[in-house]
Amino acid sequence: MSEIQREDAGSKGRYFFRGANGAVAEMTYSKVGASQIIIDHTEVPEAFRGQGVGLKLVERAVADARDDGRTIIPLCPFAAAQFRKHPEWADTLRR
Repeated sequence: MSEIQREDAGSKGRYFFRGANGAVAEMTYSKVGASQIIIDHTEVPEAFRGQGVGLKLVERAVADARDDGRTIIPLCPFAAAQFRKHPEWADTLRR
């Protein structure tokens, strides 16, 4: 699996994975000031289901939040579920 990429466009951004077949999985976010992001949507095409692509998108956001000194508000149901499964990410979770 190739690397998860990040596109940052001002107040919004996305993490995405492009497969060899051209399919794209993505997780979008919005910035809240300089210290928070809101994960608002995750979409994983059928071609990637069961391969952990969605999890890898969230893992990359968590790693970047730690590096950037940001917290995450996971409004997306998938991202919120991943935060519940991974208590080790609590340092990045906005309470």
